[in-house]
Amino acid sequence: MMRPALLGALVALAFCINEMPSPARAQAPVPALVGNVSSEAEGPLEGVVVSAKKVGSTITVSVISDDQGHYEFPASRLDPGQYSLKIRAVGYVLDGSGSAEVAVEKTSIADLKLKKTKNLASQLTNAEWLLSIPGTDDQKRVLLDCNGCHTYERIVRSTHDVEEWAQVVWRMRNYAFQSQPIKPVPRMDPGWAGKPEQYRKIGEYLATINMSEAPQWEYELKTLPRPKGRSTRVIITEYDLPQPTMQPHDVIVDGHGTVWYSDFGEQYIGKLDPKTGKLAQIPIPELKAGYPLGALDLEFDPNNGSLWLGMMYQAGIANFEPKSGTFKFYEIPKALNDKVTQLNMLGLNYKLDGKLWTNNAGNQDIYRIDSTTAEYERFQPLKEYPGSGPRSIYGIAPDSQNNLYFAEFVSNYIGRIDAKTLKVSWFKTPTLKSRPRRMEMDPQDRLWFAEYGGNRLAMFDTKTQKFTEWPLPTPWTAPYYVTWDKNGELWTGGMTTDRVVRLNPKTGEAVEYLLPRETNIRRVFVDNSTTPVTFWTGSNHGAAVVKVEPLD
Repeated sequence: MMRPALLGALVALAFCINEMPSPARAQAPVPALVGNVSSEAEGPLEGVVVSAKKVGSTITVSVISDDQGHYEFPASRLDPGQYSLKIRAVGYVLDGSGSAEVAVEKTSIADLKLKKTKNLASQLTNAEWLLSIPGTDDQKRVLLDCNGCHTYERIVRSTHDVEEWAQVVWRMRNYAFQSQPIKPVPRMDPGWAGKPEQYRKIGEYLATINMSEAPQWEYELKTLPRPKGRSTRVIITEYDLPQPTMQPHDVIVDGHGTVWYSDFGEQYIGKLDPKTGKLAQIPIPELKAGYPLGALDLEFDPNNGSLWLGMMYQAGIANFEPKSGTFKFYEIPKALNDKVTQLNMLGLNYKLDGKLWTNNAGNQDIYRIDSTTAEYERFQPLKEYPGSGPRSIYGIAPDSQNNLYFAEFVSNYIGRIDAKTLKVSWFKTPTLKSRPRRMEMDPQDRLWFAEYGGNRLAMFDTKTQKFTEWPLPTPWTAPYYVTWDKNGELWTGGMTTDRVVRLNPKTGEAVEYLLPRETNIRRVFVDNSTTPVTFWTGSNHGAAVVKVEPLD
C-alpha cells in the first residue's frame, strides 16, 4: 500500500506538470511591436498598411491591420532600436508623427490615430484615377502607355491645353522607356514619334481631365476599398537601393536565396542579400556608347544556372557567370544594328538545338542566335500579321521543342514560329484589345501570359490550341507578368494598383495584397522554397526590391 506522503507528492508533481506551459508556447517569442489603428470617422480601421523603418536602415517592414484595427510586427522582423512609422490608407493620414522604440524581448506598443486627408488626390493610385476620370474605356486605355514613366496625377494636375498637349505627348514619345520625371532619357532616333499633329486627338481628351479650364476637377475622385480578411495576413519587406534613378525591373531569386535584378535605367546587375540587405552592383560593359543604358529580361540559364540579360538599346544579349564574374556578349550584327535597335526578351531552351531567341522591339524583328557561333537569323513575323493597324512584339517564350511563341502587344494575338519549318502561325485571344504582354511557358507546354489591356491572366494550351482566361477583381489592374507557385496558384501585380494578386485558377478566387507605396509592379517571381511561398518584385518607381510573404 502506497504511503499517504508519497501519494501526495506524486499528485502535486502531476499537477505541476499539467500547469507547465507547452514547449511551443514557452518558446514563442513576444511580438516586437503592436498597436491599434483607429479614426474618429470609422473607429478601428481594417486594412491599413503600417510600415516601420529603423533609423539609418535601408529596410522597411510593413504589416496590415486586421478587422479589429490591430497590427503586429513579429520579433524576428524588427531589431531593437528607434523606428519611424508610416501608414497607407486612402483617405487618411497619421494624426501626428509616428515613431516607436523597439526593445530586446519586450513588446512595444504604438497605437496610431488617423485623420481625414486634405489632399486625397495625392493618394490615388493610377487605377483609382482611371476609375475617377470621365471618358470611354478606349480613351482611358491611352493612359496605359504613360504609367511606365510617371503617375497619372502629373497629367490631371497639369494645365496644358490641346495644342500644348500635342507637343508634350510628342516630346514624351521621343523618350526611351527607361525615362522618369527625375531622369528623362532621349531616344537616339528623333523620327520615332512622328509629328506633334498626330497627337492632337489624344490632347483633346487629356485637356478634358486636367486643370486647363478650371482650378479643380469637375469629377468625383473614386477610391478602391482597403484590404480585408486574407488580404491583411501578410508581411512586406522593402529593400531600398542607393540611388532614386535605379529601376529593378526583373527580380529573381537563386537556389541559395540570393536576389538578382536587372536595372532598367542603369548599367548594372544587382545582387542583394535579403538577410542583411547588403547590395552589390555589378557593372555591365557598354556595347553602344551614347545610347540609353539599362536592361530588361533577366533569366537563369536552365542548364548551368548562369544569368542571361536582354540589353535593350545596348544592342545585344549577355550571359553572366556569377562565380567568375565574367560576361559573354552576343552583339547584334552591324547590318541589323540601327538607331531603334532594342533587344528586350530572351528564349533560352537552346539545349535542344543550340539556338537562343530574342526580339528587337525597335524594328519588330525576332532573332534566333547560334549559342556557339553567335550568328543571328532574322525573322519578320509581323509581315504575316492577320490583323490591321499598329502592331508590336513584346514577350517571347519557347516551348519544349524550341518553337517560339510571342505576344503581339497592340491588339490581341499570339504568334508562333515553328523551329523546323519556320512557318508563322497566329492565335487570337478571346478578349479583344487584350494586349498580351510578358509570357512564360510551363513544363506541359502551356503558355501563360498577362493581358495588360484585358485585365486578365491567360493560358494558351499549345497542344490543344485552347485559351483560358481569368478576370482580375480590380478594374484597370493592368497586369504585366504572371507566374505560378508550387500549389498551382497564379501570381501577378498591377502596374496601376500597387496590389499583388494571388489567384486560384480552379475557383477564380483572388487575394490582393496592397503594397506600402506606389510601386509600378512589372516582372514578378515566386520563391517556392519557402512555406508559404514568397513573392518578389521590383519597385520601378520607388528604387526598391520588394518581398511579400503571405501568412497563409
